[in-house]
Amino acid sequence: MSLSKQHELHERRFGRNVGVGLVLVGLISIVFGLTVVKVTRGDYETPATTSVSQ
Repeated sequence: MSLSKQHELHERRFGRNVGVGLVLVGLISIVFGLTVVKVTRGDYETPATTSVSQ
């Protein structure tokens, strides 16, 4: 039993917040996925140090 009914503005805000949250999760997952693919392919290896002969 609720004491008062939630205002319509709060319902709209909640829906907007859920949408923004889903967009953020999607962007983070894209960046994470690209990072995982790049590392597993070996593109992220540091260049080998070459000794200079004098």
